[in-house]
Order: sequence, then structure tokens, then C-alpha cells
Amino acid sequence: MSIDAARRRYASLNFLLWLPTGLYLVPLVLLMLDRGLSVPTIALVTAVYGLTVALLELPTGGLTDAIGRRPVLVASAVAGAGGLLLLGLADTVALFLASAVLRGVARALSTGPLEAWYVDTVHAQADRDVDLTTGLARGEVAGSLALAVGTLAGGLLPLALGDTGALPALAVPVLTAAGVEALRASRARRVVAGLQVSARDRVLARVLLAAGGAGVALGAIELLTPAWLAELTSGPTAAATYAVVAATGFGADAVGGMIAGWTVRTCGSHARAAATGAVVSALSMLGLAGCALLRGPGAMTLAGLAYCLMFLGLGAAFPAQAKLLHDRVEATERATVLSVQSLLMQVVVATGLPLIGWQATRHGVEAGYLIGAAVLFASAALFVRLPGAAPHGAAGTAPSMGEYADERRVP
Repeated sequence: MSIDAARRRYASLNFLLWLPTGLYLVPLVLLMLDRGLSVPTIALVTAVYGLTVALLELPTGGLTDAIGRRPVLVASAVAGAGGLLLLGLADTVALFLASAVLRGVARALSTGPLEAWYVDTVHAQADRDVDLTTGLARGEVAGSLALAVGTLAGGLLPLALGDTGALPALAVPVLTAAGVEALRASRARRVVAGLQVSARDRVLARVLLAAGGAGVALGAIELLTPAWLAELTSGPTAAATYAVVAATGFGADAVGGMIAGWTVRTCGSHARAAATGAVVSALSMLGLAGCALLRGPGAMTLAGLAYCLMFLGLGAAFPAQAKLLHDRVEATERATVLSVQSLLMQVVVATGLPLIGWQATRHGVEAGYLIGAAVLFASAALFVRLPGAAPHGAAGTAPSMGEYADERRVP
């Protein structure tokens, strides 16, 4: 397969991978609120999801490297369909927790295989110095567009349909997502390899920790924003409002992916581009915290702008951050290291999100946004003075793995 064909395939598969998430993202918190769960209980359900992913990340990453990408992605779709079906029908905390476990299994299985396939395919056609940013950015754009389309559909469907008696409106997009997962559906090895690589390579360790910070910020957004809008509106109206806000945010994320190459060239390196994106996102979360103290249409407009800027920063930062990661690992351990990245994200989110939910309950949603902003600033600091590849086509050349040798802590 040519590099251009691999880019197109990666983008289209990324779209299909993230469409179900977009469909159930908007009604997720609102559905649990509608069925009597409190914000702290919802945070607990979210933490169980995160811990499930964390426990399974390394085994599933090693499995991917051992048996191939496609079987693991198929298993992920099956688990995802079951988890979403249960989520759409759940009416007790126990059932919501069971759904969280299944969805966590699906997430752990889906982490890494597709991206690892793309990088391996490109490396098979060219040397390791080939620029991956364009293809990774296309995947980011496709995934963001899938999330945008899904969130709009997930938020507007309940408003258009209304409650149908036996099937509440908020459950419709969740069950639709289960159907999409069902359509997507078709010897563990080197489980410790990812942790060993991360532990001995301080550059890679900092990149992985920075991903954890982004995960906390996204978790805070997904937990707090629907609850905040539910206070200002109600029922399907809140879902529709959040759908528009979230879809606009994912659209901004797609724009961020489109300008990722320009951001790298402007900043001068992938590390500085990743840091810049994180700072923009952190400042935007500070803006959200301020907007939460205000009322009226003006406040909602400013909040929407801050929301978009946050996703624009993350979208621009991700391809540069991914480039830094892939420069540090070999093909045989790539999916495992990607699973380590997701593992760290889920551990950080699972431990931090209950705290954010608790603080938001005591001091308002602005407190949760402030915590997310602080974590993003800390993530940006991890890229300071970080060695990184020069932008493709810029003056100078990217450092080779040999030039990185003094940055590695080799036992």
C-alpha cells in the first residue's frame, strides 16, 4: 500500500472508530442524571470506566503486537456494542457500572491498533525519518469530524423525537451508537515492554505524562459541561445545547489538526508546538471557569468561544505529540507503548475525576475547570526543553535516534 493510500485508509477508519463515541457522548451524563444518579455517582461510574481501561491497557496492547491489529479492533467493537446496549437500557447504578466495565474493555482493545498500523505501513514504504505529521493530522481531522457529526446527531435526536414512553429520548443515540459498533464488529506478548521503554526513556515518559494531563482536561469537560448546561436548561433542550457546543468544539479540534503542520513550522519544533497547544487549551479552560460565574447569552457566547479555543489547541498539539512518541519506539512495541499512553491517561483521569466532581459539587463547576486548567499548564511544562524533531522541510534535520542516546536512561 502506498503512503497516500495508507493516509486515506487511516482517515476513513478513524472516522468509523470515533463515530459511536460521538453519538453517545452528549447524552451520557444527561441520561444518568435523568435516571437519578448524582454528579459524584456519575464521577464514580466514569472512574470505574477509567480503571477498567487502565487494568487492561498493557495486556491488550501486547495482544495487538502479538496477533495483529484487525482481530483486536473487532473484539473492541463487540465489547463496545454490548456496553452501549446496556448503557441505553440501564436504570440502576449497578447496570451503569457494568456498562462502564464493558465500555472500558472496548476502549482498552481499541487503543493503538489503528495508529500503529498506519505508522508501520508508512515505515514499510520509507525510512524512519519520513514525516508522519500529515497522515496523523488527517486521522485527527477525520476523528474530530466523526465526533462532531456524532455529537450533533446525539444531541438533536432526543430533541426531535421526544420521549417515546418505553424508550426515553436520551437513550436513542446511545442505542444507535451500539448499532454502529455492531456494524464495525468482525497470545499476549511483551506486556511489560511498553513500561520498560517508558521507564528508561525520559523524553517518552514526559510525552506520555503530558497525554495524561490532556485526558484530565477532557474528562473535566465531559463531566462538568453537560451538568452545567442542565442547570441552565432542561431535558432534551440541554442535550441539544450541549450537542451544538460539543460539535463546534470537535470542529475546532479538526481545524487544529488541519493547522498542525503549520503550527510545527511556526514554533520551530514538534515539542514547542505541543507545548503551545497545551497552553492555549489551559488558557481556554481558565476562560470557561470565568464564564461559569456569569449568566446570560453573553456568558454562553464567551463560553462557546473558550470551548472552541481549547479544542483548537488540543487538535494542533496532538499530531506533534504523536510524532514525538513514535520517534522513540520500534514497530514491535508501538501498540504496546500506545496502550501505556492510554493506561496513564485512564489512571490519571480515574484518580482525578472524582476529585474534580467533588470540588464542583462543593464550589461550583468553575472549580473543576480551574483544576483542569492547572493540569494542562503542568502538561505544557513537560515539553519545555524537550528534544524534538525539527519540522519537515525546515532548515536543519531531525535528530536521529543516536543523537537522542544521551537523553535515555538505559539500565
